[in-house]
Amino acid sequence: MSEKSKSPRRNFIAGLGVVAAGGVAAKLAPESITSAISNVLPAQDPDGDSYRLTEHVKKYYRTTTI
Repeated sequence: MSEKSKSPRRNFIAGLGVVAAGGVAAKLAPESITSAISNVLPAQDPDGDSYRLTEHVKKYYRTTTI
């Protein structure tokens, strides 16, 4: 197998390792750091263009059941 075809796989595996390490670090982070981060991030407006269960959506769900 050539070196060129191995590189994308190695990058993918390395990326998975970075994501996993970030997840573990976030889980083990002290509560004060995680609360400080949540205070910096803007609060989401619940009255925005979020998902709504309308009659149209209910009709779609009914048509997808077996």
